[in-house]
Amino acid sequence: MKILANDGLSPSGIELLEKNGFTVVTEKVEQDQLANAINTENYVGVLVRSATTVRKEVIDSCPNLKLIGRGGVGMDNIDVEYARSKGLEVINTPAASSQSVAELVFAHLFDVSRFLYDANRNMVSEGNTNFKGLKKKYAKGIELRGKTIGIIGFGRIGQAVAQYALGIGMKVLAYDPFVNEATINLAIEGAGEIRITVNTTDFDTVLSQSDYLTLHVPMQADGSAVIGATEFSKMKDGVIIANAARGGVVNEADLIAALDNGKVAHVALDVFVNEPTPAQALLKHPKISLTPHIGAATVEAQDRIGTELAEKITAYFN
Repeated sequence: MKILANDGLSPSGIELLEKNGFTVVTEKVEQDQLANAINTENYVGVLVRSATTVRKEVIDSCPNLKLIGRGGVGMDNIDVEYARSKGLEVINTPAASSQSVAELVFAHLFDVSRFLYDANRNMVSEGNTNFKGLKKKYAKGIELRGKTIGIIGFGRIGQAVAQYALGIGMKVLAYDPFVNEATINLAIEGAGEIRITVNTTDFDTVLSQSDYLTLHVPMQADGSAVIGATEFSKMKDGVIIANAARGGVVNEADLIAALDNGKVAHVALDVFVNEPTPAQALLKHPKISLTPHIGAATVEAQDRIGTELAEKITAYFN
């Protein structure tokens, strides 16, 4: 049985699938040729990340396709319910990338709090001619310890973010309509494990009381933003926001307006509307720290993703 891993698969995942009798192909197929390749090569499964979509037209065109797998959490690039209505198995890896996304969020939060993204740009061009000027420019950084972080979406990734936040001494506020409380386990080398219960609160409380805000929610069913002009108006002046969830859960035009009027001090973005061609207004904005959708892009997370996909594929076909 042949599996097309169109957006790649870790060596650990390939090895486990091949050990269980599957042939894994990782050669990239362009989107407009995907259905033809699945049919021509008689693939029984196709694995994607965020670069490839599997919509109704592909599903209808591939009668021998049995399984669609998403390496990661969100499956908005797959017509999941339609695929399942046609008898296809649809899988993802919701737990594998939680830690890597949480670490990226905090890399960004430390980054913007100390202007590192901007300093790295300007030291290249001005470091030997305007050293004192740059030192003065970046002299008003802030510390995360003691600040309040609001986590919108308190599933696996949101809870992983809470682990790091509690570990560095932040106060955690969380909102999730499906989670009332969560036990956060902090494993401290040499001291064992500490368990802390976080009770979620209402959306407006998180918006109004947070010094930092981070989003970990899927795309809304109707395509609307979770954060827009109304929500920005409820936030503290000078709030710092991170979005490593999905492009579009923050209204990008309203975000730029909030940055320009000072309501939002800085933003960290790993995801964008219209990927892979984000808006130039975001890419060039002086108050935004940017990464190209790399939340799950660590060696460790990719190994976990590959292994989890391989295990689920093997269990399904067996």
